[in-house]
Amino acid sequence: MKLRSLLKLLPALAASIAWLGATQAWATDPFPSKPVKILVGFSPGGSNDVVARLIAPKLAEGLGAQVVVDNRPGAGGNIAASAMLAAPADGHTLLMCTTGTLSIQPHVLKSMPFDPEKDIVPVTQVTNAPYMLMVNATLPVKSVKELVAYAKQKPGEINFASSGTATGGHLAGEMLKTRAGIDIVHVAYKGTGQAMTDLLAGQVSMIFDQPVSSMQYARSGKLRALAVASARRLTAFPDIPTVMEAGVPDFEPVTWAGICAARNTPPAIVERIQREVAKVLAMPEIAKRLAADGLEPVGSAPEQFRAFLVADKRKWGRVVKDADVKAE
Repeated sequence: MKLRSLLKLLPALAASIAWLGATQAWATDPFPSKPVKILVGFSPGGSNDVVARLIAPKLAEGLGAQVVVDNRPGAGGNIAASAMLAAPADGHTLLMCTTGTLSIQPHVLKSMPFDPEKDIVPVTQVTNAPYMLMVNATLPVKSVKELVAYAKQKPGEINFASSGTATGGHLAGEMLKTRAGIDIVHVAYKGTGQAMTDLLAGQVSMIFDQPVSSMQYARSGKLRALAVASARRLTAFPDIPTVMEAGVPDFEPVTWAGICAARNTPPAIVERIQREVAKVLAMPEIAKRLAADGLEPVGSAPEQFRAFLVADKRKWGRVVKDADVKAE
């Protein structure tokens, strides 16, 4: 080959060498290469925050890197979701995704700051979480029937807290309002922690919340657990009846929490995170702790979680329509 022809090939050869070098560097830089952050869209003390902090230490052991829980409360979880999407899509920034953010708000808001179906990658469902109906202990009711009767005597005077507009707790309260025929007023907070503070102080009367963040107050006598919003009583709390047992029909606003990643996160990284989270949820001490708090561990594969989200979004769409919930 002539010298001139060889010279013409040099740029292509140099590009090939550079590409191979970059490929080798990528291959030797396994995930994770830095701390992994789980963004929680609600204030500390809420159920999603509690679950994230429960699994984080064991997940860190499995991944071989620090796992940090970072609270970004506001907008029903959309602030945290937007923060995740603004970070590199490399699996190092994850979202504790929730029913409100992905299944409810698309039916309520005129426009979302992101596309839940295109921009969010389902990694794994972490828990199923039925709500518990809690009231301040000073409220003179000891059952759902007494609560309904009391609310009918004082229309518009009883208020209920939630971790934000268009969250599962908000919709559960709206469901009770319409199906029991009572007039109660919604008060939205930036997270369950803030809502619980005002509930304990008597600034609000009631809340639908997961047991993981509220049963401690019922045990101490500060709150009173009236009912669980599920099809059957919880194993951990067999003495607490369901809302449907009180005569409120078809009342089962069970919610969930999951781990999600940003669009374009490499599938291998998504699968690695799912495997490690599933291992954590299968640990006896973790499963026992979740069950004690009325939560069901899941750990589903990404494709299973995606199919679940499609069905769940359809279900909550009907609830939003029936309750006529509007964005505030």
